[in-house]
Amino acid sequence: MTDTKKTWLPYKWELIALLWFAFFFNQADRQSYNVVLPLLTKDLGLSSVQTGLIGSIFLWCYALLVPLGGYLGDISRRKWVLFFSLLLASGCTFLSGIAGGMASLILIRGFGNGGGEACYFPSANSLIGQYHHKTRALAMGIHQTALYFGLIFSGLIAGWMGERYGWRTPFFFFGTMALILCFIILWRVKDVGQPSQTDDSKKVRRIPLKELFHGVLCKPTFWALCLSFSAFFFVICGFNTWISTFLYEKYDLKLAKVGFSSMFYHQVAAATGVLLGGRISDLLAVRFPRIRIKVVTFGLFMAAPFVYLMGATSTLWVCYAALAGFGIFRGIFDSNIYATLFDVIEPKYRGSATGLMLTCIFFVGAFAPVILGWAKQTIGLTTAMSYLSIGFVIGGVVLLVAALTSFKDDFINEESVARE
Repeated sequence: MTDTKKTWLPYKWELIALLWFAFFFNQADRQSYNVVLPLLTKDLGLSSVQTGLIGSIFLWCYALLVPLGGYLGDISRRKWVLFFSLLLASGCTFLSGIAGGMASLILIRGFGNGGGEACYFPSANSLIGQYHHKTRALAMGIHQTALYFGLIFSGLIAGWMGERYGWRTPFFFFGTMALILCFIILWRVKDVGQPSQTDDSKKVRRIPLKELFHGVLCKPTFWALCLSFSAFFFVICGFNTWISTFLYEKYDLKLAKVGFSSMFYHQVAAATGVLLGGRISDLLAVRFPRIRIKVVTFGLFMAAPFVYLMGATSTLWVCYAALAGFGIFRGIFDSNIYATLFDVIEPKYRGSATGLMLTCIFFVGAFAPVILGWAKQTIGLTTAMSYLSIGFVIGGVVLLVAALTSFKDDFINEESVARE
């Protein structure tokens, strides 16, 4: 899809800007919870297993509902899916600040935030894929940087606010800002259908489930991507939930510094990696269309030793260096994982395929917060953080096998599909 009206910022890039801020506030909500965990745990009298379980329930709710979010993005107007998902998620971010215990946190964060965020990502990625073709990996990479900057700045702000005004204040702040953004999204995002529809068509084709399953679930590479991404996401969920507590306890840092340091070195490096990985893979894909699966495989294998070093070292600056190395190669993976998925899935199924893959990864990743909470009480958080590196090795092996076997047969020539 191309822009018919020339402006200083073409709409396809304005869309990226709008979705960037939406994704930013989703991540700000998650990281606010992670950063204020020491304060929240003490105030509400929760154990590390209980606080980990709250994070896990959020992810399980997301995993359960994201296929519905993906299917809604394929059969209905994605503008409205985005608006209502952001409205629910931002409202529940605000309400997290009035939670009084484990039950209310599970209800608000698990069912509210989990359900709201589940409907956002498939529709957002589907729209990005529709407006960006030759710049797809770069556009998705830019969108992905919202995750990194959301974690960095929300960590800093939440740590500062938490120390001075209490753990509830960051939720009130980020919830209010996100609610304002919801209505900007409603105003600016265009109400467009799928690529197969004409611009003035308001009738959306309902895709039969049998056709959908055949177009997605019969692809061996789809399952390989699900498995490898699940291993990756298990590591990321465990890391994001417990890295602040890890630095707070191991190096005896103040919470505001923890909120910054736990995310800054890693996420800035990841943002660099995602932009470089997206741009380089887009350029290489012109000559080597099947390059993206090799890029994500490379990212996983190279990140693994840095994850191990992050937990194993007893020197703070070495830990920061490991966080940065982990971030660079994690970003390379992030920049290409959905572009690789789209290499094997036809455009009309991509919202649903994204939702199904997210179900797998969030279901598996949801075990990480509670498992690391249990590990903290048994083998210690230092050992547990080092062992997360195993997940990247497993994911890399799975992708390597797929690249050598099924990927060639599953690959979609998008220009040929468009002509059919």
